[in-house]
Amino acid sequence: MPDAERLLVLLRHGQSEWNLKNLFTGWRDIDLSPTGVEEAKEAGRRMKAHGLRFDVAFTSALIRAQHTLALTLAEMGQTGLPEFRDQALNERHYGDLVGLNKDDARKKWGEEQVHQWRRSYDVQPPGGESLKDTVARALPYYCQHILPAVLSGKRVLVAAHGNSLRALVMVLDGLTPETIPAMELATGVPLVYRLNADSTVASKEVLTA
Repeated sequence: MPDAERLLVLLRHGQSEWNLKNLFTGWRDIDLSPTGVEEAKEAGRRMKAHGLRFDVAFTSALIRAQHTLALTLAEMGQTGLPEFRDQALNERHYGDLVGLNKDDARKKWGEEQVHQWRRSYDVQPPGGESLKDTVARALPYYCQHILPAVLSGKRVLVAAHGNSLRALVMVLDGLTPETIPAMELATGVPLVYRLNADSTVASKEVLTA
């Protein structure tokens, strides 16, 4: 694969134990469920089948993203890559909602309030981050570390979380604060971008099963 393709793949971690239980997770360090382990391996198989290779990987400070990255690369026969971990890529912090069942939260605060916390761009849950706050830490990290690697010709894999990856997709896909909250990222499904020299998107492919 020629360096000029400027490859960037974004991968949301596989299902976690708390995804399975429908709990708000945020920065709580919860590992993958058995389903999540299989999703991570399947992502690796899918990328290998598409002939993808990587030079460097970025992930968050949380085990579910790190474990996903390790399983994926093992499946591709690409262990031992340089790997950078940073909490700038962590999931959105849900504050007082962390550890609560989403249905219980709706009973406590009401459907409308919980929906607003989860799906608005700039409304913070009590003690937590809005999507806007998450963008404010993930995006500078992308611009300072991930994008320069891609533009230098390195093939880059980023294994992170639904909301931190939304921040990157927001820029790559040209989404707005109005449209980004509705965009869902499936667990374990690679988003394959190839960038132009000016950092705009030349192509995008979603590697679904």
